[in-house]
Amino acid sequence: RSSGTPLRYRARGRTAVTWCGTMRLLVVLCLIASTVWADEADTTSKKPPFAPPSRPKADVYFFETFNSDEEYGSKWVESEATKDGADADIAKYDGEWAIESPSVGGFSEDNGLVMKTAAKHYATAAMLEEPFVFNKDYFVVQYEVNFQEGLSCGGAYIKLLSDSSSLKLENVQEKTPYTIMFGPDKCGNANKIHFIFRHKSPVTGKYVEKHAKAVDTDMGFFDDKRTHLFRLVVKADNIYQILVDDQIVSSGSLLADFTPPVNPPKEIDDPDDEKPSDWDEREKIPDPSAVKPDDWDEDAPMKIIDPNAVKPEGWLDDGPEYINDPDAKQPDDWDEEEDGEWEAPTIPNPACEEIGCGEWKPPMIANPAYKGKWSAPLMDNPLYQGIWAPRKIPNPDFFEDQDPYKSMTTIGAIALELWTMSKDIYFDNFIITSELTAASSVADLGWGPKMVQERDSDASNNLGPFLEWFVTIANERPYLWLLYILVLVMPFVLCAACCVKSKPATPTDDAARRKKTDEPTKDDTTDGGDSENKPLESFVASAEDEEEETKNKEDPQTQEETESKSASSSRPESRQSTAKEEKQSEPSGEESMGEDEEPPAETEQAAGEHEPSSSDKKPRKRKGARRET
Repeated sequence: RSSGTPLRYRARGRTAVTWCGTMRLLVVLCLIASTVWADEADTTSKKPPFAPPSRPKADVYFFETFNSDEEYGSKWVESEATKDGADADIAKYDGEWAIESPSVGGFSEDNGLVMKTAAKHYATAAMLEEPFVFNKDYFVVQYEVNFQEGLSCGGAYIKLLSDSSSLKLENVQEKTPYTIMFGPDKCGNANKIHFIFRHKSPVTGKYVEKHAKAVDTDMGFFDDKRTHLFRLVVKADNIYQILVDDQIVSSGSLLADFTPPVNPPKEIDDPDDEKPSDWDEREKIPDPSAVKPDDWDEDAPMKIIDPNAVKPEGWLDDGPEYINDPDAKQPDDWDEEEDGEWEAPTIPNPACEEIGCGEWKPPMIANPAYKGKWSAPLMDNPLYQGIWAPRKIPNPDFFEDQDPYKSMTTIGAIALELWTMSKDIYFDNFIITSELTAASSVADLGWGPKMVQERDSDASNNLGPFLEWFVTIANERPYLWLLYILVLVMPFVLCAACCVKSKPATPTDDAARRKKTDEPTKDDTTDGGDSENKPLESFVASAEDEEEETKNKEDPQTQEETESKSASSSRPESRQSTAKEEKQSEPSGEESMGEDEEPPAETEQAAGEHEPSSSDKKPRKRKGARRET
């Protein structure tokens, strides 16, 4: 205590050190255990194999999981045609296809169809197992896409080709007739999810493309390098839904939400009607009776010279705007023979900045007499006939198709006819069916595990390789998460227990607190003195006290006796209530000082002045017994 550090803080320090050592030991054990389990599992750098979904037992018209090159070659046909209207060097569909696992996915052995080269045209197609006729309650098409390198410009949509006797897969190109076109497309800032269907007019027999309203959703799937699920559902009641990652992002009606609409208008503009030459569409005209005022000066300038302006005093009419920099010096390595004559750089003339220099010109101000060019005020046109429009005539191609779903052309094949500026676009798990449950089961067994695995993999990658190692091991052995939490949380709990201040002492326990901590306090002024005026040396431990404390640290029993002696002698003139409590709690002089020692005179005097009654006295304890607190 002579050093000024209370015992309670020393105890807390020793406790904190002990707990810190314990925490270090826990961390080391955790690292060792994780290392052993990691070596045993050996899974931190390996992707788990993927189990592709099996064909649903339902009404399925097309199902493809791209298990092998052989299956792809036996079902799909790459186009040998050329693209109309394109240069010869890019007209061919010569993009390279490959069957392989994604490089950024969470699984191994997850084969899919990949577009390997950039800036190429691609075309490949496969026949449906049987044509899809739109007489079912649902039409559902679903597939997966992963833009492994992101997408700057290109498409990943599919075309469902119309069934026809003339359909040849090796001749598929952009003008091959299709029934539905569906999927994502991007170029620059134009991000889309297409849903287009071709509708045949029963009057003219021509097909017209009908475009669904724009999909308003986050298009982050073009750049996040994850596998995404795209699904189109068209119902027999002419309602459609577009889903991305099993979430509806757009829905509407085939009759109301397409451009141009399925059914044409009953009337159209007469193409032979022309606007008469004397047709007046002017709603307002200048007032012909208006006359320009005599004082209207159209030639007055908008700005004039300020007549009240005066040239400032000190203006330097002949002062240069720029001067040579007086602080500039010729470089030491300047060679006039090679570099020419050296000239100092110029800087703005400081005199010009303060007042001005050069030819002085008075400023311009707005001309109060300026009115501009006069024009007559407007008035209502008495000959106004309104905006001309051609007359309406009955539409010769008008028809009403109230069930466009059933009018859609039968689908015979599926095709990928695309252009892309990015490579490694991955397709997988195609299904065309008339049952929603079949598509949902394929999504749950195919896209669902991929989504979870890629999400966990991305989270681990963001944590870094070191933390990824811990996360992987803990995922394999969940009980390790409890150990991690203990290691991370316990230091904060211990710091709070050791360092947080205790609640303020109340007046009733103030004396007990001072006795317990030996806190320095003001002495009672029993003899009329003022403790505040005592010299500083009276509160500082002497060299003998420090030496005694060093001995006490080596001998616990001596330390107790010294603490008792110091406690009794440190407050010789304390208040009566404090002295009484001390008298009750302190042992006798023989216990605290030894059998042959006598208590200090000041202590005996203080004890005599405040001696408690016989009822407050406690029985004497055996010599050497530990005093109660």
